[in-house]
Amino acid sequence: MLAGLPEGSFALGRDLAKQAHIPANYLSKILWTLGGAGIIDATRGSGGGYRLQRAPAEIRLAEIVILFERNRSSRSCLLDSQKICSDASSCTAHRAWQEVGDAMTRFLDTTTLADIAAQNGVRDRGL
Repeated sequence: MLAGLPEGSFALGRDLAKQAHIPANYLSKILWTLGGAGIIDATRGSGGGYRLQRAPAEIRLAEIVILFERNRSSRSCLLDSQKICSDASSCTAHRAWQEVGDAMTRFLDTTTLADIAAQNGVRDRGL
């Protein structure tokens, strides 16, 4: 929703929560984290709300995911979640699991909010 806002416009938190189908108090924690990372702006008062600080085409998904998935660099073993998947102590699924992780990393590093918005029929309006 934020990627499709006209320049200078804001979205209300309650509208974002409704569209995302999540509780407003849970969304507020997500928005606080995104604001602290400099991805969104928040403005209070009449006409206020939330908007992206940069153009959607400049925000890679990896920037957002890393805020919420702290251990992205350490991948647990597919066959034993208590172990870290590594070349030194690999299981029989290690190579395939590594390829999946590498593909996910490439996707997050190369996909922007504008890409996702375009797939969902939202135009990038230069925010």
